[in-house]
Amino acid sequence: MKENIKIWLSCSVLILLASCQTKSAKHHADIAITNANVIDLETGKSSLRDLFLSEGKIQAILEAGAKNDFAVDTTIDATGKYVLPGFWDNHIHLRGGDSLIANNKNFLKLFIANGITTVRDAGGDLTHSVMGWKQQIADEKLVGPTIFTAGPKIDGPNSTWAGSLEVETDEDIVHALDSLEKLKVDFVKIYDSRISGENYLKSIEEAKKRGFTVSGHMPFTVTLDETVSAGMDGIEHLYYIMKGCASNEVEVTEKLKNGEMGFWGAMPALMSTYSDSTAQTTFKTLIENDVFVVPTLHIGKTLSYLDEVDHSNDLYLKYMGKGIIKTYEGRIRGALNASEEARKSRKELDTFFGHLAKSLNTAGVQLLAGSDSGAFNSYTYPGISLHGELQTMVENGISPLDALRTSAYNGAKFLGQTDGYGSISEGKVSDLVILEGNPLDNIENTQNIYSVIKGTQVFSKEQLNNLLDEAVMP
Repeated sequence: MKENIKIWLSCSVLILLASCQTKSAKHHADIAITNANVIDLETGKSSLRDLFLSEGKIQAILEAGAKNDFAVDTTIDATGKYVLPGFWDNHIHLRGGDSLIANNKNFLKLFIANGITTVRDAGGDLTHSVMGWKQQIADEKLVGPTIFTAGPKIDGPNSTWAGSLEVETDEDIVHALDSLEKLKVDFVKIYDSRISGENYLKSIEEAKKRGFTVSGHMPFTVTLDETVSAGMDGIEHLYYIMKGCASNEVEVTEKLKNGEMGFWGAMPALMSTYSDSTAQTTFKTLIENDVFVVPTLHIGKTLSYLDEVDHSNDLYLKYMGKGIIKTYEGRIRGALNASEEARKSRKELDTFFGHLAKSLNTAGVQLLAGSDSGAFNSYTYPGISLHGELQTMVENGISPLDALRTSAYNGAKFLGQTDGYGSISEGKVSDLVILEGNPLDNIENTQNIYSVIKGTQVFSKEQLNNLLDEAVMP
């Protein structure tokens, strides 16, 4: 009996010791960001918090200075600084053929150097390379943003862009979507250079049946209502929204079908018949069907003034390389050779689109910030152009908070990635940007970057500058 009591007492002591050890043991965090003004993009409020990050996730968020039991490997003092989700550029292009693979890979450093931790690649001809980079970035073997890609675009026969999946029959549409499923793309992008209105709508419908998120341009041979009814999730650029806001949309659509009018010829006719009542009905339809709109204002402004602005001393030209710069020539020639009337119309359209983006935002339509940067898009540089997009939104009357929401917050919603991205909360991916100024006070502070965290990787200001140095192309 005494022996049993001794065994019981010994076990009790061991259990008590184990319990004490458990209580005194600390949680482990790879990174702590202390005294940070954390911006809540949903409410627009900021609060002083300490963030604890482990294995690429946000493990805990505590009041700044609150007692905790974390053992931390690296601490970043963010006193006086502002933290928000890493930026998303929701419309870029990785493209240009095999000769420009190295140039496109170089872009990845520019995104991180500008606090962009995620990009949406809206179609190109470098799918094999992009898929490889995507995996290497996920494995943290390559510095770059998380890539969500459409792979090759869907278009009609003799399409404008190399690598497009050309559809002319129902069977073509099936084959195109089969190939995209095999590639495991993240969404489907449909282009409008050659695709028929009928095949365009069928492509949307069939892609939605397979569970894809779908974005794209819109042939002017269909109406915006038809596009939305087919299941379109995201409209790239504002030409198509303008068409849906014009009182003569049906008439213009018929003229396009009959060959009586071309795309650019339709612009003045649509702009001049913009109707506020029609627009409000269109905005309501977009909201009710959860359709996102990508305004791409910065590139619109850049291209509209190619005939006036000298870009020869742009800082970012040194990161592009001769191959990318050569792709700019087509748009430059087009701008310089255009008639005075065409130049004037293009600038008027640019101004109109700024007002339209503001109206969309005021109505509650969800916008996505996208730069449209990449080969062929003259002087619209990867990385820095997203900041230009946010600034252009604010210049047109959109609040800094609403502009910020169009990046990571809305980007994650659009692609169904809110479980891991889009806001700062426990359990989400630790893709963060630390700013030295409040972007809610001045949107230009999005460029005032102190540090970028991409998963488990931390990039100080010095390291970000080093990335830029490494990105200079011969």
